[in-house]
Amino acid sequence: MSAVLVEAGPDAGAIWHFGEPNKEQKLLAAGNGWADLSHRAVISVSGEDRLSWLHSLTTQNVESLTPGLWVSGLILDPQGHIVHQIYLVDDGSVTWIHTEKEKKTDLLEFLNKMKFMLRVQVQDRTNQYAVLRAPGSPDAIGGPFALVTYDELDDMKSAFSQSHTQVGMWALEAERVAAGRARLLFETDHKSIPNELGFLNNAVHMKKGCYPGQETVAKVFNLGQPPRRLTLLHLDGSAIDLPTTGEKVLAGEKEVGYIGSVARHYELGPIALAVIKRNLPLEEQLTAAGIPAAQEQIFN
Repeated sequence: MSAVLVEAGPDAGAIWHFGEPNKEQKLLAAGNGWADLSHRAVISVSGEDRLSWLHSLTTQNVESLTPGLWVSGLILDPQGHIVHQIYLVDDGSVTWIHTEKEKKTDLLEFLNKMKFMLRVQVQDRTNQYAVLRAPGSPDAIGGPFALVTYDELDDMKSAFSQSHTQVGMWALEAERVAAGRARLLFETDHKSIPNELGFLNNAVHMKKGCYPGQETVAKVFNLGQPPRRLTLLHLDGSAIDLPTTGEKVLAGEKEVGYIGSVARHYELGPIALAVIKRNLPLEEQLTAAGIPAAQEQIFN
């Protein structure tokens, strides 16, 4: 069957699936799938100060980032709210970032505004470089990733396809939802802080120095709990339609949160990530768009 394209949303221009989503998920889980992520934005940061500069701006420890190692990070506002979610790799002379395309302009403006007198150069490389989800078992940040020039893209895709199978965004998103990894524009809103979405000790390095928003992260971590939490919802499998991103989550008739990402998983069935009130008991039955949903705790 021919590819089904994503027509709207953050993944517009990507491929949903190639006709057999469950088969694609199984291939991905076994490390035998790869995906084209060239719809994502790519930014390069070069210059002698690039790593120390990014270290000071982001939640991740990248000051001595090992070349070739992909890591994830966040950029927060001064109040600790999540503004950008980024994935970084350094090649020894340039740090490469991929992120949501609709956040590219804002991210470029922010980075350029923060350069001051430092030896860094920021460039939009979206039209020269593409991101691929390379073959291999899923890692903690949704990779492994490969970054290639558009001149090399067809050859790389052909090489991957020699011994692996291309999969679509349905497979990638089902794996992400099942793993409980929050994604910007889906699980986040204007109030989101890292503490409530499972970012601590991965995208947020808890032993690094100062960065914008760190005071909020540290205060909530040391003195209490955030008012909301990320949870995995197991949706009633008898429903034909599923909730959509932003749909209200209800406990009885009371609104207790919202739906982030929704997926049909090859083993778990219909599932979703939702951001809900922290004090809601785990055993409480919820509904979204009229569909019953049971909670599963993702992290403490």
